[in-house]
Amino acid sequence: MKNIRIRCGGRRLSSKWILIFSIISFASGVFFTNRLWAPRDFDGKVVRRREQEIKIVSDRCLTNKDSDLLGAIHRSDEAIRSLGNSISRLRMMLPGVQSLPEKVNNGNLQPNKTVAVYTRRKKAFVVIGINTAFSSRRRRDSVRETWMPRGEKLIQLEKEKGIVVRFIIGHSVTSKSILDRAIDSEESQHRDFLRLKHVEGYHELTAKTRTFFATAYDNWDAKFYVKVDDDVHVNLGMLASTLDRHQSKPRAYIGCMKSGPVLSQKNVKYHEPEYWKFGEGNTYFWHATGQIYAISNDLAAYISTNQKILHKYANEDVSLGSWFIGLDAEHIDDRNMCCGTPPECEWKAETSNVCIASFDWSCSGICKSVERIKEVHKKCGENRSALWNRPMLKI
Repeated sequence: MKNIRIRCGGRRLSSKWILIFSIISFASGVFFTNRLWAPRDFDGKVVRRREQEIKIVSDRCLTNKDSDLLGAIHRSDEAIRSLGNSISRLRMMLPGVQSLPEKVNNGNLQPNKTVAVYTRRKKAFVVIGINTAFSSRRRRDSVRETWMPRGEKLIQLEKEKGIVVRFIIGHSVTSKSILDRAIDSEESQHRDFLRLKHVEGYHELTAKTRTFFATAYDNWDAKFYVKVDDDVHVNLGMLASTLDRHQSKPRAYIGCMKSGPVLSQKNVKYHEPEYWKFGEGNTYFWHATGQIYAISNDLAAYISTNQKILHKYANEDVSLGSWFIGLDAEHIDDRNMCCGTPPECEWKAETSNVCIASFDWSCSGICKSVERIKEVHKKCGENRSALWNRPMLKI
């Protein structure tokens, strides 16, 4: 290597000194660089450590928050379930809760859709359901020809007096059968049926009655609801006047009250398979006989609300009475609702004590009603003014 000489202050530096100075400069640079960056690296480690500590604390906080949140959700869920159970108990204890749609809506006891249905109910004083069967066309015609108004008079009675009268019937086992089509044809002629979501059958009378009261309540906001058989004679004016006297009673159960032995023997009429539930005495509790009875709005609301859990006994009238046993219902025994056919109802009419309903106990209705109901109507029927002179319905 050739010597390189550089002039410095008049002197020349040899390449040897230049190499020495370069090594010293490099070493100094490395030394000072490490000194300068070491603290920063240390600081970085501190920062990273602090970040890790913060993260650990944060994770603990988040874990605690998640735990608290899950606990709050669990407690809220328990509270909601408890509230739901309380509401269910209240609805069962307060059968009239659904008769006040606006209160129900504000209290959120029912879906708004259901409340909307109730707010569209028609106002009425009484809804009368005449229980009938597919095979009872002649009975229905005999009722139309005697105590039940027809056509425009039926509509007028409903609009002016608030008295709704309908034959009640369900459907046959086979959809759109000849039986259903026959009722459809009869309905198009008379417009006096209330079709129920119910399959007809003699042993299903309890279910039919329950469905009737629920359906009637859902469609009409009435003071009273009445069920009567199609082989019973009724004076509508006297029935309405009697119900008038009980309007102030919120839970009225009106009819000819009776009791009696529970029939435990098989193969007999009115056999009760659950006779053992009535105890050693085997006696029925006080209940209205099934030919005709009336219930107030609150009791109909109770049936409508709880229809899916109401127990069915073998006999319809017993079942109805059992539904009201645990309620603060007033049992009203009115013997004018179970008069005998002439001569009994006849002499009562002659003494201005017109019967509400007449039938024969031996037949659980008027014996041979198609042939005899016109005679009963002639001898025991009320004056026409008793019905049509009633005050107009106030809505």
